[in-house]
Amino acid sequence: MVKIGYTTGVFDLFHIGHLNVLRNAKLECDFLIVGVTTDELSEKEKGKKPIIPFTERMTIVESIKYVDMVVPQTSYDKFEAWNNLKFNIMFVGDDWKGTPKWEKLENDFNEKGVIIHYFPYTQHTSSTKLRSVLDKIYSK
Repeated sequence: MVKIGYTTGVFDLFHIGHLNVLRNAKLECDFLIVGVTTDELSEKEKGKKPIIPFTERMTIVESIKYVDMVVPQTSYDKFEAWNNLKFNIMFVGDDWKGTPKWEKLENDFNEKGVIIHYFPYTQHTSSTKLRSVLDKIYSK
């Protein structure tokens, strides 16, 4: 059976943590689909607009050799994504592991034959930290 992987992210201020997720995901599947969060969804759900515009973030992720297909992520509904893409393994940061939401998703996806695979969260680098530094520089 072909392993079709799926992961998502805003991928704003692309950094080594993003690259690690994509590289490690590709090692675990035959075909990797990446959902890039739209500016609108990021603003609605996180309350902040990404620094890098959506079309540029899509282009960056499309250019990564580990990525086979890029799609816009317009909703955080993982079952909607599964209905459209039919992946059988989903990659998520381990900062979500054990949360009630993801435990339910694991159980629900297990019934569909989809495995949730958690990767270690990159502690030392994040877009949030990079954005914070930029905010300090530009607020002076």
